[in-house]
Amino acid sequence: MATSGAGRSQRQEYEYLIKLLLIGDSGVGKSCLLLRFADDSFTTSFITTIGIDFKIKIIELDGKRVKLQIWDTAGQERFRTITTAYYRGAMGILLVYDVNDKATFDSVRNWIKNIEQHASESVNKVLIGNKADMDPSKRAVTTAQGQALADEFGIKFFETSAKTSLNVENAFHTIARDVRKRLVENDAKPVFAGIKLTKADPPKGPNSVAAKSSCCSS
Repeated sequence: MATSGAGRSQRQEYEYLIKLLLIGDSGVGKSCLLLRFADDSFTTSFITTIGIDFKIKIIELDGKRVKLQIWDTAGQERFRTITTAYYRGAMGILLVYDVNDKATFDSVRNWIKNIEQHASESVNKVLIGNKADMDPSKRAVTTAQGQALADEFGIKFFETSAKTSLNVENAFHTIARDVRKRLVENDAKPVFAGIKLTKADPPKGPNSVAAKSSCCSS
């Protein structure tokens, strides 16, 4: 009887499983955004992601428990072939640039092309301008420019700061809610917690970390 009760408890852990993908150039703060959202912590000396890593977080959306499996990808060019393999199963994609680095903003169009080539046509997307807490005099991309680009592609836009938590939870909750809404509209059945997910599940490949980087200094 105890085993049966444990099984019921496990199945009730969450009602939906949603896979999210963080993409963008190296150094824009993807890992710091994930750390802030999943663990509510921040460090100025974060480590650069090599290949793929992920975190799990269970949230409540509109009275439903939703398990988020959030994949953090390397932005370096040499890891693009590894990263693209993860587009296909993504249900939502958070495309990140650094508001203080115009080159990362200019790269957004290329990342959009990658999404169109490798991800599902129905995948939900949001655009994120990170490091919005920095000195305004150091800004290279205005809020209006970010919003205009998001409008061009018909996606939602947030300016965030992993350091101060600005809009971090809002961005993740918004895309998760949009994905769940799409699943409901498509009459998708909820995925129950009968499948155990561990870091051994993803395809084999680089999943270590390199030397410390200042990419998340804000």
